[in-house]
Amino acid sequence: MQTYTRGLDFERPPLTFQADKWEELACSRMSADSKGYVYGSAGAHETTNKNRAAFKKWSIVPNRLVKYDGFPDLSTEIFGEKLVAPIAMAPVGVLKIFNPDGEIAATRAAAKEAIPYILSTASATSIEDVAKANGEDGQRWYQLYWPSREHDDITISLLQRAKKSGFSALFVTLDTYILGWRPADMDNGYNPFMRADRIGVALGMTDPVFRQQFKERHGVEVEEKMDTAAPEWMRTIFPGENHCWEDIKFLQQHWDGPIILKGIQTIADAQKALEVGVQGIVVSNHGGRQQDGGNSSLGVLPHIVDAVGGKMTVFFDSGIQSGADIAKAVALGADCVLVGRPYVYGLALGGEKGVEHVLKSLVGELELTLHLSGVKSVGKKDLNRGLLVREDDLFNNVKGVGLH
Repeated sequence: MQTYTRGLDFERPPLTFQADKWEELACSRMSADSKGYVYGSAGAHETTNKNRAAFKKWSIVPNRLVKYDGFPDLSTEIFGEKLVAPIAMAPVGVLKIFNPDGEIAATRAAAKEAIPYILSTASATSIEDVAKANGEDGQRWYQLYWPSREHDDITISLLQRAKKSGFSALFVTLDTYILGWRPADMDNGYNPFMRADRIGVALGMTDPVFRQQFKERHGVEVEEKMDTAAPEWMRTIFPGENHCWEDIKFLQQHWDGPIILKGIQTIADAQKALEVGVQGIVVSNHGGRQQDGGNSSLGVLPHIVDAVGGKMTVFFDSGIQSGADIAKAVALGADCVLVGRPYVYGLALGGEKGVEHVLKSLVGELELTLHLSGVKSVGKKDLNRGLLVREDDLFNNVKGVGLH
């Protein structure tokens, strides 16, 4: 209504509300390196395309003449924290390549819109500076690119810094112990983690343990030899070798709070995560940026939810573009949805205000989508698979289709 009211004076919004236009507009303004990094995907984009196509396989079937007061209740609770909506900002690194204010702009926007911000280990800004920008009331979680066990001292340092800075949950990315086959980045010869600057390596360049070890090896501070320091940090957080399930115990010993494993794509791995005692998982294929030829994340989501839902917190990402997408993911069982590329496009288009615009738009569309569908809240009792139908089923075996 604020937008329509301003329109009475012929005022137009600075950014479009058409979510499917954000990517196109942002990519038209980005450098080839920046575009390749965020828009580019692994291989031939097959997994990325499957992620998007999966949402079209499910359709929202609205209920009519449902009476309740006000608008739907979007609030939820994750690990004892009250969220205004089942949405968080996914961990995305090197944000300064999209806007000079990078993570600072993104985390400030998150705080203003009361959306949790997940800081990437590949950040272009330090843990401490992001926490300061997010503010005392900001909800912030930390994502770890997990060094090999020979660098346990560095892992402990990162975890201690995050905890001291008010990051309350730990997201551990499992699918990026080495960068995937990313043709766009390779065509541009662009790897932000190898460059003699702090973009993508800020956490290492500000880490006391890494700095001390670097000085012992080279006899100088990292600032005096950034062309060596940056690649060394890259090899530390992307060691090229996988961890194992037994290693989770180490994280549990050194992190006081919820641990969430990001990158789960099978029922077996979800059940194993439950068995080892972590508090949550993220059903994710890294937005198709790590491995091509894989299944869609949305496709496997309900199967994983059936296996472990209710016993642990299930997050979802990969392919989210709109408020309607969020509604579908939550209806299929996700407790919270992580949004990545859309807010990055907002950052590229309008900095902090651009991120705010994207977050407002996603929450607003989610609210109206549920309201017009007769859904009172995002709780499992109201928002569940009963709201959805497989689109193909409407045309195949018609007699067997049941709409509520």
